[in-house]
Amino acid sequence: MSIVCTNLSFSWPDDSPVFDDLSVSFPQGRTGLVAANGSGKSTLLRLITGELTPAGGSVVVEGTLGYLPQHLPFLAGQTVAEVLGVDRILAALHAIESGDAAEEHFTTIGNDWDIEERTRAELDRLGLGGIALDRRLGTLSGGQAVSLGLAGQLLKRPDALLLDEPTNNLDGPARERLTEVLRGWTGCLLVVSHDRALLDEMDRIAALEHGEVRWYGGNFTAYTEAVQAGREVAERQVRNAEQDLKRQKREMQQARERAQRRASNASRNLADAGLARIVAGGLKRDAQVSAAKAGETHANRVGDAQARLDQASRAARQDDKIAIELPGTTVPAGRTVFHGERLQIAYGGRPVFDPPGVDLDVRGPERIALIGPNGAGKSTLMRLINGAQQPDSGTVTRVEGRVAHLSQRLDLLDESRTVLENLTERAPALTDAERMNLLARFLFRGARAQLPVRVLSGGERLRATLACVLFGDPAPQLLLLDEPTNNLDLDSVAQLEAALTAYRGAFVVVSHDERFLAEIGITRWLRLAGGRLTETAGPVTV
Repeated sequence: MSIVCTNLSFSWPDDSPVFDDLSVSFPQGRTGLVAANGSGKSTLLRLITGELTPAGGSVVVEGTLGYLPQHLPFLAGQTVAEVLGVDRILAALHAIESGDAAEEHFTTIGNDWDIEERTRAELDRLGLGGIALDRRLGTLSGGQAVSLGLAGQLLKRPDALLLDEPTNNLDGPARERLTEVLRGWTGCLLVVSHDRALLDEMDRIAALEHGEVRWYGGNFTAYTEAVQAGREVAERQVRNAEQDLKRQKREMQQARERAQRRASNASRNLADAGLARIVAGGLKRDAQVSAAKAGETHANRVGDAQARLDQASRAARQDDKIAIELPGTTVPAGRTVFHGERLQIAYGGRPVFDPPGVDLDVRGPERIALIGPNGAGKSTLMRLINGAQQPDSGTVTRVEGRVAHLSQRLDLLDESRTVLENLTERAPALTDAERMNLLARFLFRGARAQLPVRVLSGGERLRATLACVLFGDPAPQLLLLDEPTNNLDLDSVAQLEAALTAYRGAFVVVSHDERFLAEIGITRWLRLAGGRLTETAGPVTV
């Protein structure tokens, strides 16, 4: 069981290359694929699945292939059975049980007579045992939808499984269940993730750098130690190369000065010696040739030293990082930016919150972490705060000004328009130069800003959405961030942490990333579980 890519080449419609003659094999076992956002991780998975067609090269997969993408192509109206791909088989089974012995039902079932038992077993294993097969997807949380997508792939019994950011939106228990599934995996597993804990479960790490794959034995911790050691060696080589270059330049200058003194002394000596003009001229030319050769030798040494420095600098260079500086909004401590009283909403006739509903006030520059298990209603509450969804009952008061909302579904942007066009729509007061400069800070430089949103990777899509949400007009007084670290590489997460730490407005953040929450100065912890919103002293569990 393996995946073999041979001489793969692929470019986006704007001719920006992603891969050029890439050859790599992923063997049996668990492989973590890591890289900076936009390096082509998701693109490589889509090439392996056949969703994208390479300009050149080939992909060979041994056995059945399963694939869980970053953005699940599910519709809110689909049932759980439809998402799992078992609806037609279940319908055929029920028809036969009702006495309909039509041959088409037997053809549909094939060898899957135990499909209902296997389906319930997979759902139980992933913590979805209480979800009915006829339930609509739109009533599930983002984390439940991810677990459901994984269950659908596992039901295929694949020999090779590709997972693209599989822990996005998952709470702690769901992450642990996913980890247990992967620990027992015996086929070929390829995981794209920025989740350090999940990557520590891998047998090996494949790092995608500048269109090539470098292999590291061991898990993510071993990989980071190896990378850090390599950077330290590279930085020492840079320092040594810089010193060597300075020495070579100094020696070249000293050689020039010596040559000039010799030439001056030789001219005086020749004049004092009274030699014939032709002899004196020959000696002078010989001295000049000798000086020129010496100068050329030193110049070559300087050139070689500069080349070594350039090579060492390239080896030490780290990938680009986003640079987020949030708008300078200041919210006075006494101002109430949101007031909600007895908020209630129902899905399919079932209330999300316990009667009489949820009460919530957000005052001044509070930093609120909204935590709780998948399916508790956290994203629903965020949409109520934002006004994207209206409560069935209860009252809402918002401060004048903009409430900026980063949805975990990243569905804000117009897929058919470019990154720049989306930002222009939301920040019309900025000049073209200011918009391009802003997008460059989010790593959309030059032609990258002209890419349509539909071709962006998960990390690029999040960066583009962040730019539009955070820098739209007017500056937001309240930020709502729903799983903001999903798809971000670790350097970008650090930049977001620094930006939120410096921000002087109010924010409410939903996240299962404990390290991220610990870094952004949370002042208030709210836990939503079992239909109740309660204040806690800290992160009981996320």
